[in-house]
Amino acid sequence: MKRFALLTLSVALAACARAPQEPPASPAATPAATTPATPAAPTAAIDTAVLGGHHWVLDNAVDAKGQRIDALFARADKPLRLNFVDGRVAVENSCNRMSGRYTLDGATLTLGDMASTMMACTDPKLMALDGAVGEHLKGALTAALQSGATPVLTLTGANGDAFTLRGEPTAQTRFGGPGETVFLEVAAQPKPCSHPLIPNKQCLQVREVHFDEKGLRTGTPGDWQPLFQDIEGFEHVAGTRNVVRVKRYAIQNPPADAPSQAYVLDMVVESDVSEAPRP
Repeated sequence: MKRFALLTLSVALAACARAPQEPPASPAATPAATTPATPAAPTAAIDTAVLGGHHWVLDNAVDAKGQRIDALFARADKPLRLNFVDGRVAVENSCNRMSGRYTLDGATLTLGDMASTMMACTDPKLMALDGAVGEHLKGALTAALQSGATPVLTLTGANGDAFTLRGEPTAQTRFGGPGETVFLEVAAQPKPCSHPLIPNKQCLQVREVHFDEKGLRTGTPGDWQPLFQDIEGFEHVAGTRNVVRVKRYAIQNPPADAPSQAYVLDMVVESDVSEAPRP
């Protein structure tokens, strides 16, 4: 009896020793949570410095149904651009110059009612653009900022409207300083000027002018000088004299034969048709 029991135990132990091990779980059975996902671009905290350091170009706008808001894209060559400065938002490339107040509280960006100039535009779509801006870009919007070489700002309204804006560094950000405000009178006609790299170059003729606190000209204008570079943002029309307010920036370590200063248009102060510069 004892011998039979020992034999049975030996057979059982041998069977256990020969039993195959349970195979490891296949990769397909691995929970998805353990598979690392492709990292997304980080979302940065939003503050006024980030907003003020960029121009925000409207790349896309859709309603709650995902339909593009076409009324906001009346100018294919000049998309809407928002600038956030000193608690105000200014809208560029609309029919009229538009601006309003804004506040930022965490991830909530609130846009106030927009005030605008009252210029009429001949293109009906461009004229309707101002109304579309006032209708869609208003109130409390949820803001998210995608960081990167080109930051992306997403604004979402309570009604489901969603706006995607691409950040372009402002001149102050690009040149590393606030710049100096100067007024330049731009003569009606450019003149030939000598440039080592550009044969037959035509240069704008400019001179610096000054205004008092009441906006009246004061002092004696400087001499007319050729400007060997463009004024960024300013389009000169031959035969039209302008007075422009510009920001003048120092260029750090400019290449040889390149200007050491940059001029960026702030606003056109005066404009009239004139065949020749004033004496």
